[in-house]
Amino acid sequence: MSDLRNSNAPVSTETYNRDKIDQPTENVYEAISIISKRAGQINAELKKELIEKLEEFATYTDSLDEIFENKEQIEVSKFYEKLPKPHAIAVQEWLEDKIYFRNTEKEQ
Repeated sequence: MSDLRNSNAPVSTETYNRDKIDQPTENVYEAISIISKRAGQINAELKKELIEKLEEFATYTDSLDEIFENKEQIEVSKFYEKLPKPHAIAVQEWLEDKIYFRNTEKEQ
């Protein structure tokens, strides 16, 4: 999980060279499909981690004082908002050859 938080993926929009994206598969659509699947995995991992961290602050009473504000919870949420988006992390992993993929049709 720490790899995702320490990613050097851009936080803002960036244009990529299409030739670099489709180089490993020689098919831009296949490359985008692989990146998309990885982005879904990253999103699920980050969501699970965030929910676990926020549950540490969960209160199960109806007291308005406890519900009103929890600064630690807000800081955790802000931290995750500042992370690169899952698709940006997935593209960065793809460009750094950190994603394993195989085409079963070519293997047969």
